[in-house]
Amino acid sequence: MADVEIEITADLVHKLLQEQHPDLAGLDIREVAGGWDNQQWRLGEELAVRMPRTERAPDLQRKECRWLPVLAPRLPLPVPNPVRIGEPSARFPKPWTVMTWVPGEPLDYSSISRGDHAADTLAAFLTALHVEAPEDAPISSDRSDHPKKYTDGFDHFFHAVVPDGIADDVRAVWDDAVAAPEWEGPPLWVHGDLHPANVVVSNGTLAGVIDFGDVFAGDPAWDLAAAWVILPAGATSRFFDAYAQADEATIRRARGLAALKSLFLMLMGQNGERGLPGGKPTWGPAGRAALDRVVSDGSM
Repeated sequence: MADVEIEITADLVHKLLQEQHPDLAGLDIREVAGGWDNQQWRLGEELAVRMPRTERAPDLQRKECRWLPVLAPRLPLPVPNPVRIGEPSARFPKPWTVMTWVPGEPLDYSSISRGDHAADTLAAFLTALHVEAPEDAPISSDRSDHPKKYTDGFDHFFHAVVPDGIADDVRAVWDDAVAAPEWEGPPLWVHGDLHPANVVVSNGTLAGVIDFGDVFAGDPAWDLAAAWVILPAGATSRFFDAYAQADEATIRRARGLAALKSLFLMLMGQNGERGLPGGKPTWGPAGRAALDRVVSDGSM
């Protein structure tokens, strides 16, 4: 649930900067639409202030501040990097961060027109990210497991929003993922939350990846679902050819997880249309388009 006790405004952000980082307080502050765990404010042209909105948000920010400086130098796309840490205070009782701004338009507000380029770009990004994680890398309590562990969640989303005309096909994709062998390799670095609101687009192709709060060590299939959730129709095969390190079982798990994520996006879009808390109107169309790709674009 969002924190409704303190209203996060431009004036609050400005006063926090004045108190803790006065050298940044003169920069323009503009609210950024979107966000789930954090409310984001553009700070000048090159920075952003991320203010936690949910109970889990401070831990996610601490995780980003710990690991993004480790991951970012080897990644071939721009990602946020922590610049300053805001400490809890009487004015705002949670930690907050100043991050670098990743230019581009979020994909749920835009589109990819250069599908082949985007497929190659995403493959290069995930190839660089998906290396063996150290023993102290974070683990995830709500993702990273085999799809069979998420059947209840899938069923909930499926019954809530799946279109009748493709319900059987979607169920078949999920059942195939549940039947696929488990990940047998070492835990790899995984972004964990790749969907249209967490990638940015410029000049018709991927230009950056944001929101690493769910980063964990585990099964790369959770990220490879992006081949359907993010890339346009017809780009999946090119992506997996370029990525070149996913076996058949991993691709089967990834496609099922793409179905799960697509249904979730559709449900959040439906909630947004109804004005429900946490709803995201732009996620619905993105989720439906992704689900159509999951059903139609399954060949490798």
